[in-house]
Amino acid sequence: GYCSPEWDGIVCWPEGSPGKLVSTACPEYIYDFNHKGLAYRRCDNNGTWALTTTNNKTWANYSECAKFLSHYNQNNEKEVFDRLYLIYTVGYSISLGSLMVAVIILGYFRRLHCTRNYIHMHLFVSFMLRGISIFIKDVVLYSGSAIEDMERVSVEDLKSITEAPPANKTQFIGCKLAVTLFLYFLATNYYWILVEGLYLHSLIFMTFFSDRKYLWGFTLIGWGVPAMFVTVWASVRATLADTECWDLSAGNLKWIVQVPILTAIVVNFMLFLNIIRVLATKLRETNAGRCDTRQQY
Repeated sequence: GYCSPEWDGIVCWPEGSPGKLVSTACPEYIYDFNHKGLAYRRCDNNGTWALTTTNNKTWANYSECAKFLSHYNQNNEKEVFDRLYLIYTVGYSISLGSLMVAVIILGYFRRLHCTRNYIHMHLFVSFMLRGISIFIKDVVLYSGSAIEDMERVSVEDLKSITEAPPANKTQFIGCKLAVTLFLYFLATNYYWILVEGLYLHSLIFMTFFSDRKYLWGFTLIGWGVPAMFVTVWASVRATLADTECWDLSAGNLKWIVQVPILTAIVVNFMLFLNIIRVLATKLRETNAGRCDTRQQY
């Protein structure tokens, strides 16, 4: 028989003919790989994938894929990532504390209770939840044991062997949930900024504008729309690219989340330009009225 197709945790291997060397393209979702290279496996004459002689692992050659990793200096990279981690952890902590103070102030004083400030509070909370989700994602994905497991895999190991993927995928549920929540709160940031623009635009262009009436609609836009397309992304990812923790890109699936976010940015920018146009027109009319000598007497 033929060697059956299988996923080894890095690439999906096609069906192999007995006694033949099977090749497949290096995956593009791993940024540091040579994307023009090939990975190789050998299919034995009995129709099973060849194993290494030293242990019971499936043999695979990722030499061409790992060509750029041969110059990889793990110590220097780790130092850079540690500094980067420290910088953004301090930054997000300061941001989280400042936003929490702002939300408490807006919620405590009754005189500040209005639709405009309610929208501000939702925006602040979305940024707070994004910061918290980043901290949770770091703990789940990059905990001490996970980092140690990654560090034990050397470039030479990658060039020669791969292990079969774990059969039990339930161990990845926590990290998948952490990544999904991070993407959701990231999307809510952009959509609550869009709501800010929609509210300001409505105040300028709508003569009779009911704050309370439209607040529920704004809330659905800010929290509901991101929930819809992130849910679609998670469903498609679980069906078509259910790889470990979903933290690596899965090709074109990223556009399920990125297109709605880019749309929100473009719409908000158009609203901004329209608001600037109207304010500039009113400013010119005001200045023209002041310069009209007939209106001075």
